[in-house]
Amino acid sequence: MDQSSITPNTSNPELEINGDNDSATTLLQEKQTRRRETLRDVTFIEYMTVGVLCFVNLINYMDRFTLAGVLGDVKKEFGIGDDSAGLLQTVFVVAYMVFAPIFGYLGDRQSRRAIMAFGVGLWCITTFIGSFVTNFKLFAFFRGLVGIGEASYSTIAPTIISDLFVGNIRSKMLALFYFAIPVGSGMGYIVGSLAGAAAGNWRWGLRVTPFMGVVAVALILWVMIDPERGQAEDSQIRPTSYRDDIRALVKNRSFMLSTLAFTCVAFVTGALAWWGPQFIYLGLTLQPDVDITIESVSYKFGLVGMSAGAMGVPLGSALAQRLRPRLLDCDPLICGFALLASAPLVYFGLITISAHVALTYVLIFAGMVTLNLTWSIVADIVLYVVIPPRRSTAEAFQILISHMFGDAGSPYLVGVISESLKRSLSPSPSEMPSQIVQFQALQYALFVTCFVEVLGGIFFLLTAVYIVKDKQTVDRAIAEIAEHPSTEPSHSRAEEENVSGE
Repeated sequence: MDQSSITPNTSNPELEINGDNDSATTLLQEKQTRRRETLRDVTFIEYMTVGVLCFVNLINYMDRFTLAGVLGDVKKEFGIGDDSAGLLQTVFVVAYMVFAPIFGYLGDRQSRRAIMAFGVGLWCITTFIGSFVTNFKLFAFFRGLVGIGEASYSTIAPTIISDLFVGNIRSKMLALFYFAIPVGSGMGYIVGSLAGAAAGNWRWGLRVTPFMGVVAVALILWVMIDPERGQAEDSQIRPTSYRDDIRALVKNRSFMLSTLAFTCVAFVTGALAWWGPQFIYLGLTLQPDVDITIESVSYKFGLVGMSAGAMGVPLGSALAQRLRPRLLDCDPLICGFALLASAPLVYFGLITISAHVALTYVLIFAGMVTLNLTWSIVADIVLYVVIPPRRSTAEAFQILISHMFGDAGSPYLVGVISESLKRSLSPSPSEMPSQIVQFQALQYALFVTCFVEVLGGIFFLLTAVYIVKDKQTVDRAIAEIAEHPSTEPSHSRAEEENVSGE
């Protein structure tokens, strides 16, 4: 937990924690700060562990978006429309979110190394087998199996980082970990389009990441370490029942509001990542004398996404680390204003594609940078407003909610809206929609992302109202058990506050 962000200056009356635990809390924070003051204090094996987690996260997101990079070819081969094409991503995300709570429960209680190795192995096998399937329904089924495998990894990996580091060192490591998401997503477009074009078959784009996944499984089993839960914070809090975990999380206002806000981020990211290349391609075909392919558009879109992530994720983390000593609620404020800034950028990016290609890419880049500011900060929020033995469950719960109402439905919803608009915009519903109609239908459907971004910004700003107190509650719970190890964790005063939300 980012202890320094809770009470960087104990002389500030706003930060004082009343009661007998004040001195214990201060001593615990000082001890944690001494353990990790700079990156030079990080050991080689800890760097290796973070490196393994980043590598797996990279290929994880590569695998998700290789299919998006060749979506036009997939639609042609299976003879499907926008709605069914969006359903492929929805099936994946539904399986991902449904199984996340199961792996979250296991991640708080069982070997995280074994769970992660199993999950990565599963998505490697199912991705490779699925690349040979010629039936659309069976192909969609295998995409769902891939989602199950990826759920086992994503719910657990951030908690390993939280158990190795505290303070700004944790924030830096989380920024590195989430840096792999936009970079991996961009590489997915590039690898999918290039491999498919080189082989003359889009299916070869899906066969790259499984071989990299085999390497990842070996690294997880023989290189990565699995620290004790709460090790970095000297936490001795024992796990509670799953029912108590869920009850406490639901009543944790900072966690729930940030989860709702991140759901909006997931909605927008899922829709733009899935439909972005197809939308840009349709817009470019409207211009005269343009010779363009979906593969080349996916390649450029991937480069833009990688660049935006490379700038946005570390920038968000750096802003948070710089502002925390002076502004304790800066994390949700940064995320909120970032989403409110991203909304108009995305809107203007959507309306300029048919006239100004370069300006469109600039606006999309800027919109993605502001959107990516939130990734590592949201992860940090979850880890410091939730006690250590509950963090895998919290990650899984956030994945369930954010994907259920976010990117599980957004690709399909945009596809359904697009297909409906095609029929209403076409002069004759029985005829094939023209190129301009296809473009306009998808453009209008994507406008919904702008409204969702504004909603997400509001949720983040509401999170700022409660986050300081919720951080102090977790800090007090850890300090209380450290001072009185014999105390039953589930009955500690700080934990009662965390459950009741008072």
